[in-house]
Amino acid sequence: MASRTVYEVAPRGAEWTVKKRGVDRPLHVESTKAVAVDKAAEIARNDEPSQLLIKRGDGTIEDERTYGNDPYPPAG
Repeated sequence: MASRTVYEVAPRGAEWTVKKRGVDRPLHVESTKAVAVDKAAEIARNDEPSQLLIKRGDGTIEDERTYGNDPYPPAG
């Protein structure tokens, strides 16, 4: 089974970044959270199976979305 690619929307100063976990450089930098979330969701949908973590201004996780086959709960 392929592992999921994890993307994150997180604050950076007054901006919001879209990053792929494990990569230092942001894929996108947006001025608003809503635009960053929309862009990140588009990227994640095009890279299934994937997961999108949306963070609050303080860095805590606000929402989590999965795209593609999510094996949870596991069969059995």
